[in-house]
Amino acid sequence: MRSIADRVRHALAFEIIGLAIFIPLFSWVLQKNADEIGVIGVVSAFTATTWNFIYNWGFDLAMLRWAKTLHKTVAVRVLHAVLFEAGLIVLLIPFIAWYLGISLWAALVMDIAIVVFYLVYAFFFNIAYDRVFPIPNAKKPE
Repeated sequence: MRSIADRVRHALAFEIIGLAIFIPLFSWVLQKNADEIGVIGVVSAFTATTWNFIYNWGFDLAMLRWAKTLHKTVAVRVLHAVLFEAGLIVLLIPFIAWYLGISLWAALVMDIAIVVFYLVYAFFFNIAYDRVFPIPNAKKPE
């Protein structure tokens, strides 16, 4: 399994790179100023960073228990990303609705756009991260 320090590096790198892409892109797409999107981005990043640490730790424990390996196939990576984002939606919709003064439905629609972005980003980021920082002594399935 990954160390706590490695998990912290993973989570921080994910959020910093994600915000650098998210804020200008979504300011433009949603026609909101960068300050509003920035607040949503920073609060979302803090929430996501905390969720990322908890979720990835639990996911790896589950993989070790059920699959007896930490090697992730493409299908497992897709499942990993989808479940992560589903949990994040539940955590973030109330904040987005409150901060922007919009309905929960409008916040859900907005969050779906954000989730699609982060779903694709998470998939490719995690592949790149695993290649740059491979898991020590990770076994491929036999």
